[in-house]
Amino acid sequence: MDVLRIVLLSFLIICALAVSFSKRLLVSVSIYMAFSLVMAIIWLLLESPDLAITEAAVGAGVISILLFITLKKIRSIRTEASNETKPEV
Repeated sequence: MDVLRIVLLSFLIICALAVSFSKRLLVSVSIYMAFSLVMAIIWLLLESPDLAITEAAVGAGVISILLFITLKKIRSIRTEASNETKPEV
């Protein structure tokens, strides 16, 4: 059990560093989602199922979906802005 906790905690540290150094936003959101899922597992191992369910639902679920929607909106704004600045021939 202690080995599992050490592996999960080291994975959390790796995720935190990876999301800090990631240059692509989609990769950062995916890493954040993995971070939230591992955090939910850690809460479950600490015998706190209410926090585990909340972390899984809010951290990995709702916030990740909102971030994916935000990325989609940002990319569509950039596409419309680049179409407006192109001169017509």
